[in-house]
Amino acid sequence: MNHEVELISDGESLAVIGAKPAVERFLKSVGRLSSSRPLDPDRFGRVLRAGAAAAEGAASIAATSGRYLKLDQESATWVKEIGLMDTDTPGLSYAMIGRPGDIGKWLKVETGLQALATNPAVLSGVGNILSQIQAQQSMADITAALARLDEKVDDILRKQDDAVLAELVGIGHAIDRAVAIHRQTGEVNATLWSTVAHSHQKIGAAQSYAMSQLASLAEGLEGTRMGDLASAARQAEAEIPQWLAVIARCFQLAVALDLLEFERSSAETPDKALAYDQGMIMSRLGHREPIAERTRCLLDRVDQAVRLANEKIFWNRVNAGVVVEAANRLGADIHEFHQLLRIEENFQQWEERSLGTAAAVGAQAVERAKQAAPTVAGIAALGLSSLVVKKLQGNGSGEES
Repeated sequence: MNHEVELISDGESLAVIGAKPAVERFLKSVGRLSSSRPLDPDRFGRVLRAGAAAAEGAASIAATSGRYLKLDQESATWVKEIGLMDTDTPGLSYAMIGRPGDIGKWLKVETGLQALATNPAVLSGVGNILSQIQAQQSMADITAALARLDEKVDDILRKQDDAVLAELVGIGHAIDRAVAIHRQTGEVNATLWSTVAHSHQKIGAAQSYAMSQLASLAEGLEGTRMGDLASAARQAEAEIPQWLAVIARCFQLAVALDLLEFERSSAETPDKALAYDQGMIMSRLGHREPIAERTRCLLDRVDQAVRLANEKIFWNRVNAGVVVEAANRLGADIHEFHQLLRIEENFQQWEERSLGTAAAVGAQAVERAKQAAPTVAGIAALGLSSLVVKKLQGNGSGEES
């Protein structure tokens, strides 16, 4: 195994397992050593010992190292090129590769020592480790993002006159406390679990409330009067980021609760740990879908508002500018929110919109003037006097400001 490494992937991350020099050599060769992290030695050691019957002996286990790598677009490409094979464990793929001698290229190998990772117990254990690391990283990312808010999420929640949201503050404190105790003790005993056991339903209720607020703000962007639309855009720009933060907090607490629940469950029924973990992963994916759908609809409303603003720019440039500027900030906020919750955006990513150029506005005015009367067209082309504007308003679309 000195020149071989085993790869296990769940599609989002990769475990590289083998002798420490080989593992580091492989990751260095693909430029990912510095962005990888060692698998928890204690937990990884327990996983390997669970598959000791398939190993060559205790010495093989002692010499085995493991590192974790989060797959980005580039690394996912070369992992695909290696050609990992599906395993009997749903969601996990596997390959053993080697670089004999001084050959620069790593090759897929079919022979050698019996692969430690082909043992179901090891595969299940490594799969659990990968999903738990991802959950922890997701939680840390959301925590860091929420810390950047001008107001704490708890302060935002307290300003809302709703019992469901007020209750989320207390739930959050209880879960944060349980996570801190678990980090110190390494376990989730019955007493600790009892303090947070019934939190999922309350978190879900708070998330549903926040999503209903997003729907209400999106409806405000359906107006056709530019003055009303500009006011709705200002309100959306001020409030939508706060409700996104509340949803992110709900998701963060749900992930933290999942981690605590998994630790509790795996201690009670270790043989069902992987299945339990897979069930929680599917549940989290299910929770993401309605959030993605709601924010997708919100982006559609924002985009429609921008189109309307550009249609009416000739008649009301100030309010049109307000709508477009608010739309761009909201689009950026929602995109960042999707990245935070790792929501796959299966719709076009928001690109910064702009008002029509002065030349385009002038050309549009000239074209409308031509349709109105030749004399109007000539004056419009020279400068669009107030007289012409009134004439155009009378013969054009007749839209209000």
